[in-house]
Amino acid sequence: MLNRRILRVKAFQNLYAFEQCKASNYNLSRDFIKESFLPDLNSMEVQDKAALNREAELALSIFEKNLENTLAIDSAEASPKVKQVVKEAIVQYRNANKKDQEFLLKNMIASAERIPQLYLLAIELLQAFATHVGREHEKKRKLAGENAVEFASELNLYHNQVLNKLKHSSAYQAAVARNNVDLEDVELEIKEWFRDYIKPSEEYQAYIKITNPTLEQDLEAVEGILKKILFKNEVILNYFSEKDLNWTENKAVVRSLAAKVLKNAAQSEEGALPEIAMNWEEDKEFFQNIFNFTIEKDRENRELIAQKTKNWDIDRLAFTDKVIISMAITEMQLFPSIPVKVSINEYIDISKTYSTPKSKQFVNGLLDVMSKELTEQGKIRKSGRGLLDNK
Repeated sequence: MLNRRILRVKAFQNLYAFEQCKASNYNLSRDFIKESFLPDLNSMEVQDKAALNREAELALSIFEKNLENTLAIDSAEASPKVKQVVKEAIVQYRNANKKDQEFLLKNMIASAERIPQLYLLAIELLQAFATHVGREHEKKRKLAGENAVEFASELNLYHNQVLNKLKHSSAYQAAVARNNVDLEDVELEIKEWFRDYIKPSEEYQAYIKITNPTLEQDLEAVEGILKKILFKNEVILNYFSEKDLNWTENKAVVRSLAAKVLKNAAQSEEGALPEIAMNWEEDKEFFQNIFNFTIEKDRENRELIAQKTKNWDIDRLAFTDKVIISMAITEMQLFPSIPVKVSINEYIDISKTYSTPKSKQFVNGLLDVMSKELTEQGKIRKSGRGLLDNK
């Protein structure tokens, strides 16, 4: 299940990507300015290269100083061409940033909402292996004819009670159809994967030695195949990574939800399918807002961070730390129902995994000081039961 911590991590990763996009867009706009003042090779007139270089340097300087405020460009001491080129470069820069923000936001949400498809794909792979076992057994029986010797335990996976419950579950089948889950693109691979990875495994060999397995043994068998083979084998994992650009981050959640589907099926006739969140619409709004609001408050947050790190040039701080701290400041100020201590602890934990070894102490100390000052200034106000004192 996607909890708020996972959503924060996903938002952080996309904000980090957005900062990289901004840096690329910035360099592209600078290149546009430089190219605008290159000598015109098609002109018959003499080109003053020195003058063009001076104009290019002036344009770059005005561009850097006026990224946030284009109104000041008109009063700059520069030629009309310099002003026009700078304005065009800034428009290009802003449009590119907007486009990247929209793309990343859309991809971020789509990645989260794709999780049901991914965990259902994992279950459908188990179903496909079970079907394959049944077909292979039938082929062997027909070829042997009267000399066929039946080994019922070889069909344990085919008769697996947990998988059969799901196969006949209307809720499960509706979810498969709704999420467009199918394995048509790996029909041949399923036979190979079973032959190379499932059949030789200790888990499977132990399972087919059981005569008339119980429901608990059936559950243990499919859980073992799921966790120890499907989510461990690099070849099969590559299949999932091709389906999902964010597979590295989603893998643990998908595995957990797939295991929950199997357990629910074992415990009831019509096993409930897990949702990606208890209240996805509410969490989705938080997810979108923490991403968009952090971008909107970027300039303000950078100034706040710079004030508290006067002995450090903000550009020397770990890039990940800047994103993490900016997210935390945004959350503390714009999400009144989330306690300050919760926000601080969440972003400290993110810094442990995604930033430098010293980031935990740095992020903790900085956010503690900033939260107190922002509260005193009235910029952090919490509402709701138990939140008035931010505890």
